[in-house]
Amino acid sequence: MAASSGDCLERNAWICGEYVGEYWPDISTALRAHVVLTVVSVVLGMLIAFPLALVVRRWPRTGIPVIGTTTVLYTIPSLAMFAILQPFSGLDPSTVVIGLTLYSLTILVGNTLAGLRAVPADAVEAARGMGYGPVRLLFGVELPLALPTIMAGLRVATVSTVALTTVGSVVGSGGLGNLIQAGIDTQFKAQVLTASVLCVLLAVAFDLLLLLVQRLLTPWERAGAKKRRWKRGSPFVPGPTADVGIDDTHAHPKAVA
Repeated sequence: MAASSGDCLERNAWICGEYVGEYWPDISTALRAHVVLTVVSVVLGMLIAFPLALVVRRWPRTGIPVIGTTTVLYTIPSLAMFAILQPFSGLDPSTVVIGLTLYSLTILVGNTLAGLRAVPADAVEAARGMGYGPVRLLFGVELPLALPTIMAGLRVATVSTVALTTVGSVVGSGGLGNLIQAGIDTQFKAQVLTASVLCVLLAVAFDLLLLLVQRLLTPWERAGAKKRRWKRGSPFVPGPTADVGIDDTHAHPKAVA
């Protein structure tokens, strides 16, 4: 006779609701640790990336060393990164936070710099003509206009950080990665699958949350999108042709000699 669904722990099944109920304290603790590690790492990365992007924009010659250094750091395998940091920071969460922060820089610096460089020059000149100083110009004009590009980089960096946090299990601070590693070591299938699914759901939740924040901070983007959709969907109404530099002898008969 087939075993009942309540025996899924004894059968070591991959999908087991009983595991979630019985081990929820361990799951919730690992989930909270994963969230904290991700948020702290990304916030620190953004606090470092923003001034670096400003430096590169102000002094373009610093672009090669700054971007080059962040790119080299990103190419270091995560296991090697944590092993290098361990003698200095020890076997605690700070090792994981430092490593994840360094990994996030290449994305955050690049997107922040790209967003600031894409700000229209006429908007900057108009703000200067209205008496905006450097600080007010940066936070009142340039940063809001660069926000969509910056937020895109922040979303990518956050999702990748959620994934990389699991590798922190090698130093005992991997959040859900600790459950995955322990499940692999003991061949506990339900624990491996549950922790893995939670990592995916956490990444999706962070991405949707940041997308919502971006929409709230950039209402003009939604207004512009609605306007573009309205223009594409509006019917064609015949009328006088606009003078766009094309010689139209039917619209301008007097122009013909």
